Amino acid sequence: MQLILFCRVFRTMETSIIAAPPETDLSRRFRTFVGAPDFPCVGAKSALANDMLRIVEAHDLTSGWNDLQIHRELLEWARAYKDDPAGFRSLAVIFHGPDDLDEPAFETALWERIQSLADKDAWKGLPYDPRVHADPDHPHFSLSFGGEAFFVIGLHPRASRPARRFHRPVLVFNLHDQFERLRAEGRYERMRERILARDERLAGSINPMLARHGEASEAAQYSGRAVEDDWACPFHDPRAGA
Repeated sequence: MQLILFCRVFRTMETSIIAAPPETDLSRRFRTFVGAPDFPCVGAKSALANDMLRIVEAHDLTSGWNDLQIHRELLEWARAYKDDPAGFRSLAVIFHGPDDLDEPAFETALWERIQSLADKDAWKGLPYDPRVHADPDHPHFSLSFGGEAFFVIGLHPRASRPARRFHRPVLVFNLHDQFERLRAEGRYERMRERILARDERLAGSINPMLARHGEASEAAQYSGRAVEDDWACPFHDPRAGA
């Protein structure tokens, strides 16, 4: 009986291994993009080098087709980080299209996806990370999925900043706590200065939208577009003010 059970378990494991999809060309191209010598974000490079860059492919940035899947990935990512917070990690969602959105249209689609994901988190009754604020106008704003704070970096083909320019739309979810840990260890400012210097070499100028958490809302940084002074974030978390 034990032998039969072992054989069944082994066959199940074997089938699972065989069924695991190989890395796609799109995933490989994104890893190459992040690993390029002139790519400025050293945090993403660290995640790539330590095999902590998880890539999920989705259908269309302007569609909610994969929102449930993406939300499940975020919950798993938050759980895994709580279990083992060591190392720098990023979750990148690469959409197969569209590849012709200008910056305002990409920004609109980005916030539509974020709104959908936040609505699902709230519907499940999951708490908002108490270390951050749910109001996008607040200087301590961050998103929250599975009780863990995240911020988003958007990339797309028509981005004005070279570091944000990939041939497909991408939303990269980074854990807010990672940067708070770096700050507590006295390493955050040094990493930030390296990123700014590398980005300036690549683009010829420093990204005007970058600000430290707590000084201004990070919401304006998500899309990569240089937003207007009167820009209003189109996001509202159902848990805000609760």
